[in-house]
Amino acid sequence: MARRRERASGSLRRNIDVRQPRKTLLVFCEGERTEPEYLTGLSRLREVRDVAAVDIRIDRDSAGFSPLRLVRMAIEARDKNRREQGEIDEFWCVFDVEWPTNHTTLGDAVRLADKNGIHLAVSNPCFELWLVLHFADCDAWLDNDQARRLRRQHDGKLDKGLDPARYIPNRHVAAARALRLERRHAKDGTPSPHDNPSSGMHRLIGAVESVGGVRATG
Repeated sequence: MARRRERASGSLRRNIDVRQPRKTLLVFCEGERTEPEYLTGLSRLREVRDVAAVDIRIDRDSAGFSPLRLVRMAIEARDKNRREQGEIDEFWCVFDVEWPTNHTTLGDAVRLADKNGIHLAVSNPCFELWLVLHFADCDAWLDNDQARRLRRQHDGKLDKGLDPARYIPNRHVAAARALRLERRHAKDGTPSPHDNPSSGMHRLIGAVESVGGVRATG
């Protein structure tokens, strides 16, 4: 089970009495339910928990913040981790572009993350596009509502939240599809936020499963 990130007043130092993971990720999510539930399901996989020994920590206090605020929170956590010689190896932010109206802080968030070594998994238009890719290719431009309707066709969900068991087994297929979309946009010279549809979640999957002999497909 993924361990919760300690509050700001808590220590990030390693507990010497616990077997240490080789790699620890702290993930800041914009979404309040769907993204954390997906990542929690991923972290509970035996091949992640036992073989790769990756501990994904989800900062649930970050839900609902803008991309720029998420990145700033990640930087604050990184600095705290350095001061306390903490156990976190990578800091990630998971957020959406949003269509038809983009996040106003999107560009600033991306630039600040790049400057400070914060990893991003950005979905365009929204995280539901990443979920759709677990079941089907998606090449056409989408707004948020269209992406949610497509997702609903596959799992019948009318609101936020998901059953990770329906998605996690197909994560490598989704990662391969997302990588193809990324390469297509790069070939066409289509920059963010116009790289719709796309999802950087395949990079987060790769970061989780590229240790301990386990690697994502794609």
